[in-house]
Amino acid sequence: MVDKSGLRLFHAPRTRSVRVRWLVEEMGLPYELEQVAFAQRPAGDEAYAAIHPLRKVPALEDKGRVMFESVAILQYLMGRYGPTELEVTPDEADYDLYLQWLHFGESGMLMPVTLLLAHTALLPEKARNPVIARSAKSDTVKVLAMLADHGLAGRDYLAANRFTAADISVGYMLFLLKIIKQLEDAPEAVTAYFARLTARPGWSVASAVDAVPA
Repeated sequence: MVDKSGLRLFHAPRTRSVRVRWLVEEMGLPYELEQVAFAQRPAGDEAYAAIHPLRKVPALEDKGRVMFESVAILQYLMGRYGPTELEVTPDEADYDLYLQWLHFGESGMLMPVTLLLAHTALLPEKARNPVIARSAKSDTVKVLAMLADHGLAGRDYLAANRFTAADISVGYMLFLLKIIKQLEDAPEAVTAYFARLTARPGWSVASAVDAVPA
């Protein structure tokens, strides 16, 4: 049996480390939480640079080995410490959809959501570009429509008729939109989906702003 006692998650509230914390909570894995100061950029301190050279979050240390890409960490944890119902396996019918939406949460949603976040909330007001904000909003509307029409049509979750890591990946990006009040006009299928995701106990722990383990 694999020893599950060596996980250390470097975390800051509302960042991509929420994905990883959500997964370990859903899997019931023991882990140590290290809060990283995120108010300044780069995050953390010089000591944290030894963990993540770019001083971003998340980072996951497992018995001395470190990873720092959130979706890759999800895949690593499921492969290393599974099996788990959060992963859809190659022998299941929805394996293709699972992989598609798992990565869509970062690759497909990243650009419009982060540009919208930056140019409506994160950047100082004088640095915000309304043209970029409008373009990002338009692209975000298209992304959410695609999610409603192709991901959630007739489904409660994105793959395999159950909650999976694909929902964690996409759900985090919806969370960012919720923070900046850009989810209010999303398709009903998307807002209902987000409500299902955020009703889960694992989400309540992962999204806690105090970053204290339950």
